[in-house]
Amino acid sequence: MPSASCDTFLNDIEDIVSQEDSKPQDRHFSRKHVVPKVRRRNTQKYLQEENSPPSDSTIPGIQKIWIRTWGCSHNNSDGEYMAGQLAAYGYKITENASDADLWLLNSCTVKNPAEDHFRNSIKKAQEENKKIVLAGCVPQAQPRQDYLKGLSIIGVQQIDRVVEVVEETIKGHSVRLLGQKKDNGKRLGGARLDLPKIRKNPLIEIISINTGCLNACTYCKTKHARGNLASYPIDELVDRAKQSFQEGVCEIWLTSEDTGAYGRDIGSSLPALLWKLVEVIPEGAMLRLGMTNPPYILEHLEEMAKILHHPRVYAFLHIPVQSASDTVLMEMKREYCVADFKRVVDFLKDKVPGITIATDIICGFPGETDQDFQETVKLVEEYKFPSLFINQFYPRPGTPAAKMEQVPAQVKKQRTKELSRIFHSYNPYDHKIGQRQQVLVTEESFDSKFYVAHNRFYEQVLVPKNPTFMGKMVEVDIYESGKHFMKGQPVSDAKVYTPSISKPLARGEVSGLTEEFRNRLGNHLNSVPHTSAANRRESASSRMVLRLQRLHQDFALKICVTEKFIWKPVFGTSVLPECTGRACQLKDPGNILKNLRNHPPL
Repeated sequence: MPSASCDTFLNDIEDIVSQEDSKPQDRHFSRKHVVPKVRRRNTQKYLQEENSPPSDSTIPGIQKIWIRTWGCSHNNSDGEYMAGQLAAYGYKITENASDADLWLLNSCTVKNPAEDHFRNSIKKAQEENKKIVLAGCVPQAQPRQDYLKGLSIIGVQQIDRVVEVVEETIKGHSVRLLGQKKDNGKRLGGARLDLPKIRKNPLIEIISINTGCLNACTYCKTKHARGNLASYPIDELVDRAKQSFQEGVCEIWLTSEDTGAYGRDIGSSLPALLWKLVEVIPEGAMLRLGMTNPPYILEHLEEMAKILHHPRVYAFLHIPVQSASDTVLMEMKREYCVADFKRVVDFLKDKVPGITIATDIICGFPGETDQDFQETVKLVEEYKFPSLFINQFYPRPGTPAAKMEQVPAQVKKQRTKELSRIFHSYNPYDHKIGQRQQVLVTEESFDSKFYVAHNRFYEQVLVPKNPTFMGKMVEVDIYESGKHFMKGQPVSDAKVYTPSISKPLARGEVSGLTEEFRNRLGNHLNSVPHTSAANRRESASSRMVLRLQRLHQDFALKICVTEKFIWKPVFGTSVLPECTGRACQLKDPGNILKNLRNHPPL
């Protein structure tokens, strides 16, 4: 076989290409006449699939949420804030539990029956395969209870992050946020007061002025959840009141675990706050004070009497006594004696004639003797409190009182029944029949037969259901009285007084949505399922940026910039992208939106 030979030695394989051969770019441009073949597809079917998420879709922001709240007005305010934030981000708040995709259960830990209802609701939700998020004092105080395992929890000071917890729960993750709000190491009152909310009653704004308390009552479980006293600054509370009146609210409730202790942690006081608030209350609107314990109101009696005389403040105060036995009060660690309570009540009754004093009593506290109980009976018979909350003692797990020697259950029931009989033996409003009173109408009665109004002393007055009365001051003649109410007939020639405030929001409407907030949300407030997939990703990215902006105000958020974001739990939550790469400081959340648009989450 002849051997092949080359006359020229090649240094590189590229030398085999001669100058006459076509270059790569020439070959590329020679293909300009090639026409690609387009694959035809069913356009109608494609658009339908593009616009409609699958039946098992877990896209956050399109689900229905049912919210159930137990307990005090502070808890109700938290529930309103959580509902408002969820609605603002596109979730639908429903009153039908069976239709909901997720149940948000906001609990109360004061008494065993309230926790029993809470536990039963969790069980029912699990039986119906509902997603569950837990809130309130029960999971905050004891998050490791067996029946709470594997469930998402939002802490009482973390309600501004409820959207994140709900989103991750819908995705199948278990999230727990139980930390406290702090500023330079100092504990704050809680979440911001300017968050969106949905008021249960559009005419009533509930404002929490502080959280926690200064006491250490041996029977109280709420202390384990709410902690020590932390007050909101006066200017923030005044701003919240102003915003409420601009949204048509005509009645404000101030609430906390102990309003009398307000300001002691920030160098202020309850009277200082109240004098600032009355300056912004419009004519025709009213302010109601919440519960205060005797020790912290004693030093402000003179100022409190003046404030309760103000025409726009209800002459009403809730002062729990719990027992009229000094021995029992000492075991409770209530930090006052019966004489202190009587001094407060007697002084206010003298300086504010007609004032309504409400109080609480616990029957059957550990160690309570028959003589101790009889002292409590005498106190009720002497003062004939028009509003009296009688509670049978329940030992709460983890409290000192639960370890004390208990009063037999039958004795506790008997004492509770006896005190209730005494309370119902007198009618506090009989002497008011025939009086002419001015009342503020704010709601409808439970039987839907009357409107409910309150007079100057926050006594309940039922009036005819005239739609023009709602949210207005009406003059009525009292013609009938019951144990807990009076009935009033509107005066024929009297004018219905309209408070100098804006038109109230519609029931279920979100308050606190500024124009800036609305612009940020964009089209997400509309129905998400009817938008395209691209718009849904845009909306989800926008919500992510809003969360990052909010979180960035609380702490320096460190993230990593990579080609793609992988969504995994971080520090027990799944709200931030976990990635590997060079760490950087987040200064412009807009960069995150840009990356999310270019690289949608997997």
